[in-house]
Amino acid sequence: MKKRVLIAEDEPNIVASLEFLLNETGYEFRTAVNGEDALRAATEFRPDLMLLDVMLPLKSGFEVCQTVRGNTALRNIKIIMLTAKGRETEVAKGLALGADAYITKPFATRELLDTVRRLLDD
Repeated sequence: MKKRVLIAEDEPNIVASLEFLLNETGYEFRTAVNGEDALRAATEFRPDLMLLDVMLPLKSGFEVCQTVRGNTALRNIKIIMLTAKGRETEVAKGLALGADAYITKPFATRELLDTVRRLLDD
């Protein structure tokens, strides 16, 4: 069975890039363009991993991460925070809320795919 990835990102160019990468590597994926859609998709789609932008409309990636980690049915989803906010305080906050990895934009596709593979192979 293919591993499932939820892309929670509101920037269309980044979404297109991530969809291309995930399609090329054989992952099944869905997208969400705001935090509320991300939580709904996490419940319905049951991804193995979530690529989660910090700066989402309606609910921030931090709020989504915290909600996912607090839900026993969803807490095993691996979370990679993707963001242009790369200051140490944001990284520390994301990891403290339960993110498994934190990658700053612009990101190297190889780094992102290596992180996705590492987390999904655990």
